[in-house]
Amino acid sequence: MKIDINNEIKIESYDVFTYRRIRRAIGYLAISLPILLVGFSLISYFQTDIQHSISHYYYTHLREFFTGTLCAVGLFLIRYKGHGNVSIWKNDNLLTNIAGIMALGVAFFPTTPGKQERDPKIYTLISSNQEWLGGLHYGFAAILFLIMALLAINVFTIGQKNETRTPKSILNENNIYRTCGYSIILFVVLVPISEKLERFEYSTLVLEALSLFAFGIAWLIKGRALGDSGIKGKMLYQEENAIDTEKILEE
Repeated sequence: MKIDINNEIKIESYDVFTYRRIRRAIGYLAISLPILLVGFSLISYFQTDIQHSISHYYYTHLREFFTGTLCAVGLFLIRYKGHGNVSIWKNDNLLTNIAGIMALGVAFFPTTPGKQERDPKIYTLISSNQEWLGGLHYGFAAILFLIMALLAINVFTIGQKNETRTPKSILNENNIYRTCGYSIILFVVLVPISEKLERFEYSTLVLEALSLFAFGIAWLIKGRALGDSGIKGKMLYQEENAIDTEKILEE
């Protein structure tokens, strides 16, 4: 039986670009969630005020945008086939699976209703608004954000770890990943502090949005959403491609 090497390489390339598109999808969903929720809140048709946190949109007319986007991100993460690693903290496949389950948990178990939600309707697997459900919600969210940070800091940076071909730009992908990862940790830590200080009504919403932006940017860079040709490719990925690598395959 004769094996067509060129065809095998082409199939493998298609797989690589499919993974890039999944990464970009995760990134776009993460970034768009807070933008859509706040944006639609400004439209009177949706009859929804800007909430104190992203999680409280569960009790508004924008519930479907909140839960739907989280479920989409969760399913993408679960189906994402990452790389294994002896270290749990660098095991791409394991971490993305756990993160996906946590995202579904955040969607299915709502936060504790605030004072503004009078007799809120509950649409979850467990029809109840008891406080312990809110505790589960916060637990799922905390683990999700932690894994978001671990992926950016420990996993995404593996690719260029030993790259020494040319001096690296300060904007190389590893620096971006680490900045995004540590930013997620910082924003999450600031959430309870800001709530305690009560200086800004929407501090939790803003900090959660910034965390999602950081997470989304890391996945977009990993998915090469800006392309990898010319100056951008050399600066971000140390590649001097004449045109984007995906276009090479398409041609």
